Amino acid sequence: MMYVQVTVGFLLLLGGAELLLRGAVAVARRFGVSTLVIGMTVVAFGTSAPELVVSLDAAISGVPDIAVGNIVGSNTANLLLIIGVTALLSPIDGRTRPLTHDTTILVASSVLFAGLVWSGTIGRGAGAVMVAMLLGFLISSYWREVKGPGDAAAESRREEAEEIEGIPGAPWLAWIAVAGGLAGIVFGADLLVEGGVAVARAAGVSEAVIGLTLIAIGTSLPELAASVVAAIRGHSDIAIGNVVGSNLFNMLGVGGTVALVTPLEVAEQISDFDIWVMLLATAAFLPFLIFGLRLGRPMGGAFLVVYGAYIALLVLGPASLFPWVR
Repeated sequence: MMYVQVTVGFLLLLGGAELLLRGAVAVARRFGVSTLVIGMTVVAFGTSAPELVVSLDAAISGVPDIAVGNIVGSNTANLLLIIGVTALLSPIDGRTRPLTHDTTILVASSVLFAGLVWSGTIGRGAGAVMVAMLLGFLISSYWREVKGPGDAAAESRREEAEEIEGIPGAPWLAWIAVAGGLAGIVFGADLLVEGGVAVARAAGVSEAVIGLTLIAIGTSLPELAASVVAAIRGHSDIAIGNVVGSNLFNMLGVGGTVALVTPLEVAEQISDFDIWVMLLATAAFLPFLIFGLRLGRPMGGAFLVVYGAYIALLVLGPASLFPWVR
């Protein structure tokens, strides 16, 4: 039964996220919202909605290890899995999108989030700061584009929004899609968390490991799908902006919102090991952001190998190789 819950939960999450995204994009277009704003808000929220609802459901249900593990694991999957797969399909030329502004915010947010993880608890005050940082980032990005068109990050978000087809037909169909998508995500998240906890207990692994692996990969599938479609269409460089934006939203938006609702206790393994993996993956990605290096198929394959080794190590237990991990 627990595997059925996980499978149905994933299907509802994916279907719900797709419905929500397409419906919300259609509604925004009918109200005359600009493509840039749609990309920065509707698309960003739609692709990260699974992480937000799953982490919120887990925290409220009393399993904060899944909530925090989902955020850290999703960010690591975005950097190593999604960028790796995209680069294998179509090499990414970072020179077309130097995201200097976004990179600065990504580094600052990663350091802040890591510091909160190491503190052992992410409280409501920290949650408020993170949400405020995300709002400030979105506002500053919008004004930078308004005052100086041509910003690479804004262009990436605009193109990402243009790739999404809205719900065709009468306006009420779009609203039904939004409502149905939200319902699918909420019910899917509840099933996924309940099934994930049962799988963890049956397999003898911690809830944090389930959050870092099974649930994190599942909630990252919308970003993976968007990046793969873009790569197939010859726009693999969109994946860079997609991953940077998603990681920012996960740390500041998801982490901040969940912490505002209920303070998050951080598992020792995450603070001792997994947050370091996320930081190292971010550091490995920075040269491609800062210097606009080309990320070809060999490097994409290397990212995937590292991610596979990380997942294998989580299953075996990091403490088997790193004795300081609790």
